[in-house]
Amino acid sequence: MTENMTGKVALVTGAGSGIGRAIALAFAHAGAYVVVADNSSERGQETTRLIQEAAGKATYRFCDVSKGEDVRAMIEAIVKEFGRLDYACNNAGIHNPMPESLVEADEEMWDRIIAVNLKGVFLCMKHEVRQMLGQGHGVIVNIASLAGILAESGCYAYVAAKHGIMGLTKTAAFDYANKGIRINAVCPAAIDTPGLRDAPEEFRRRLKQTTPVGRIGRPEEVAGAVLWLCSDLAGFVTGAGIVMDGGVSTI
Repeated sequence: MTENMTGKVALVTGAGSGIGRAIALAFAHAGAYVVVADNSSERGQETTRLIQEAAGKATYRFCDVSKGEDVRAMIEAIVKEFGRLDYACNNAGIHNPMPESLVEADEEMWDRIIAVNLKGVFLCMKHEVRQMLGQGHGVIVNIASLAGILAESGCYAYVAAKHGIMGLTKTAAFDYANKGIRINAVCPAAIDTPGLRDAPEEFRRRLKQTTPVGRIGRPEEVAGAVLWLCSDLAGFVTGAGIVMDGGVSTI
């Protein structure tokens, strides 16, 4: 059952590909006007085109979520054009290029991953919540990771950032639960995104073998969870981290 989101406005960051693109398409399919945010104009405009070709409504907005001015300007532009922001999915993020030992961890890479994955979510939530407080309602869904619940060997900055997202989600959910704002997170394990498709076949094979359901997740499945969390069907859900891992965390 898909909620009718006609007339509502949804923001998706990192919507240029992968999970973000699937979420943007799902919002559009449900009838929402989607603001496609990405730091790649080419990818962001491609997602926008796909939505429009499917008779959906969307506009592209450039945003580097690690920069407060970019985020502030993005939210202000959304409010100026639509007068509201009903749903926000903070999905933008980057991963370690490769696992590394703690003693050899690159400080510059640490700073970049924390800036995008954690500071970026903080900045987006800061401005999204401000608008939602003014209008008296809103739903925010942060895309964390199974690495926000469990360890991921050699990925120190990524794991720290994703654990941080869970802390931000729970704290803000508690603070604004009685203000008409619900805030949750989705914690996916391996999902079949372009980045994972470029990984060695042996790595992909191992992922499938170590996932109890025997396969890698699909972006559309994560999108389905996001839409459910934004819908009235999840009206009593806030501060939750929805684990989507094919049973990995049961082992």
